[in-house]
Amino acid sequence: MGVVEHFPLMIPGAFGAEGKPLEVVSPYDEQPIATVAAANAAGVEQALNNASRLFTDRAAWLSVDQRIGILERMIDLLRDHAEELATGASLEGGKPLIDSRIEMARCIDSFRICINTLRTDAVHPPVMGVNAASKHRIAFIRREPIGVVVAFSAFNHPLNLIAHQVGPAIAAGCPVIIKPAENTPLSCIRLVRLLHQAGLPEGWCQFVMPEDIVLAEVLVTDPRVAFFSFIGSARVGWLLRSKLAPGTRCALEHGGVAPVVITGDADIDKALPGLLKGAFYHAGQVCVSVQRIFAHASIARELADKIANQARGLVVGDPLVEQTEVGPLIRPQESDRIDQWVKEAVAGGAALLCGGELRDHHCYAPTVLFDPAADVRVSTQEVFGPVVCVYPFTELDAAIEAANALDVAFQASVYSLDLDTALYISEHLAASAVMINDHTAFRVDWMPFAGLKHSGLGVGGIPFTMRDMQVEKMTVIYSDAVM
Repeated sequence: MGVVEHFPLMIPGAFGAEGKPLEVVSPYDEQPIATVAAANAAGVEQALNNASRLFTDRAAWLSVDQRIGILERMIDLLRDHAEELATGASLEGGKPLIDSRIEMARCIDSFRICINTLRTDAVHPPVMGVNAASKHRIAFIRREPIGVVVAFSAFNHPLNLIAHQVGPAIAAGCPVIIKPAENTPLSCIRLVRLLHQAGLPEGWCQFVMPEDIVLAEVLVTDPRVAFFSFIGSARVGWLLRSKLAPGTRCALEHGGVAPVVITGDADIDKALPGLLKGAFYHAGQVCVSVQRIFAHASIARELADKIANQARGLVVGDPLVEQTEVGPLIRPQESDRIDQWVKEAVAGGAALLCGGELRDHHCYAPTVLFDPAADVRVSTQEVFGPVVCVYPFTELDAAIEAANALDVAFQASVYSLDLDTALYISEHLAASAVMINDHTAFRVDWMPFAGLKHSGLGVGGIPFTMRDMQVEKMTVIYSDAVM
């Protein structure tokens, strides 16, 4: 094995706090990429102390114009390093380079949205002087940082998810401690280093990788934490929420089993590119990936066959090759799990139209299943892999009922040429957002993004996250000079 780069602790003052290093490997060929210093108990405590001291000292707070200046310089640095960051994200996370470049562009725009929100998102104060009790008074409201933010992030968007958690914290004026997924820490480290290079004092954004899950829980549940931002599995997110200190606010973003309802009049040829992208983007490892397509029986098999025909042509393999469209699963065991779920569905009566096979380097062939049973795992749980299921229906309300039957709800979509029908379906789907004539994974970074039921808590999207990370303080002035 050749020499790999080592990334030391990034916690100011944490001397002798380095735990067992974390090895980062490529999910495609399992070759070592780097090692990252993990923080022991002393390191976690030092990070919390650093952040807490900064927030407690109001004289140390960064003014709005200082924050804007840092974010503007960050944007310039991100543009300068865009290709390097995109390539690094593909190497450690397995996302095809063509998609990592798009993610990198979104990452840059996410920091820009932070600036735009600071400049435009005003608070409207309550009106005074409208009765005897409020006479001779005026009021105004200012936003202040909520306090120390701890953010846990996911592997599937190692650049833009960090931007969605760290960017709003910095814009809001909060010291932030960021822990990325263990599989993809390098993108996070590079972004944090660039923020420091842009002029952000090191204590305001600290990269921390606790050396074990016990310390990760200690970090989250410490009473000095004012806000916890979590992107990841529902099991972990809800567990951590149950252990937060009194007063700690939080936002959770988990997965869904995204439904699509397609009526008999839909233009399926026009829908195909979006459905294909929504199902197989990043090998299906997206929380709002197209997974369950409920199509009218008059078009269902034709639609499924057309998706399968195009899925067979997708280029599967090395994420760093320009032509690759579907890369590896993030961990070797994930491809084995997906294969088991697909085999279970086929044994239960589903027709396997394409895929259903392991490929080299922990890849899985893009898979289309027709009419799986309602109780198999591909129908009831998030596959988080390159598998899409098509279910024929004859009664629209029955299809909507099936789409809503699970304990998760996130984004959904409808394809129909009849506006009234599309709006009826949108009205009755259990979802936080419904796309009409577009796939479930559509997102721009300034829109609300929220999991319902078991899929999450609170609302993501940069302006909404910034509001979560701030408190509104009202000042009321009494003066006889005011009518």
